[in-house]
Amino acid sequence: MQNLTIDFPHTQSAHCESGAAASILNWHGIRLSEAMTFGIGEGLFFGYFPFIRINGLPLVTYRAAAGHILKRFAKISGIRMVEKRFRSQEQAMAELDAALADSIPVGLQTGVFWLPYFPRALRFHFNAHNLVVYGKEGDEYLISDPVFPQPVRCPAPNLVRARFAAGALAPKGKMYYLSETPEQLELTPLIRQGIRSVCRMMLGSPFPLIGVRGIRFLAKRLERWPERLGKESAELHLGHTVRMQEEIGTGGGGFRFMYAAFLQESGKELHDQALLDVATLFTEAGDRWRQFAVMAARICKGRGGLDDTYSVMAERIMGCADLEEQAFWRLKDWLRENLAS
Repeated sequence: MQNLTIDFPHTQSAHCESGAAASILNWHGIRLSEAMTFGIGEGLFFGYFPFIRINGLPLVTYRAAAGHILKRFAKISGIRMVEKRFRSQEQAMAELDAALADSIPVGLQTGVFWLPYFPRALRFHFNAHNLVVYGKEGDEYLISDPVFPQPVRCPAPNLVRARFAAGALAPKGKMYYLSETPEQLELTPLIRQGIRSVCRMMLGSPFPLIGVRGIRFLAKRLERWPERLGKESAELHLGHTVRMQEEIGTGGGGFRFMYAAFLQESGKELHDQALLDVATLFTEAGDRWRQFAVMAARICKGRGGLDDTYSVMAERIMGCADLEEQAFWRLKDWLRENLAS
């Protein structure tokens, strides 16, 4: 394969999946911000699953399942997304090269641990990291990785290992690209659908580990961690919870700041003050989640004060649940009024 570079503008994002999706959509002429992509893609979520273990610790997630945002856009009328997984590494790389030869930027799901341009301290076994390949020079691929400030390069053998990383959420060589796009998107119904879906999941799930009920479940469990697990294990669980909230491409506050930005943008797009008002609640929720994280970090580092206790942190998380419940009910009322009008 000859050297090839597609003119693909790189944009740094807070979250890899919404960032990769927004970048690919923008390259195809559909101008969407990362926040709007996240909101339309129904990205906000909460789930605490103590029976599912990631690196030996319970799964806690503040976003929808990996790949959900991409699947949501693939269902939009006029958009056709090609998605492939492979058993053969050779075939997976050949298909990537073929798409690049056709001047198509390609999204990949990869394992962070095997990407050499990540600082060693930030490499861990997370296999649902999204990036966009937009060229190849010699044996190196040119990559727009949404969480980096500049484009990066990756040798082919490393990219192969990242595409076929083993373990939870194994990517199995997953690649995707858009083959058809409309000239423009009608945002109003997409915004409503995105809000409706997130409200349903956060307020209406019968499963007590999901949504607002899941946040309260986490608070109750967290309060008893020192007693049930012992000091060292409790701090490991606490650090893991904060890491998933603040460090795994969330934009801070467990994606609540990003969702606030989506509602602000939607409010301006629809000239609707109610959405702008609810956006302030999600900004406040993000602030409260971050206050919990700061206290948790002090405890994990052995710098906690007299008021830094698991009981106080549980109260903070309960406060987040109350605030988010209020915000989602207001969004449900907004949906009812707008769908009736």
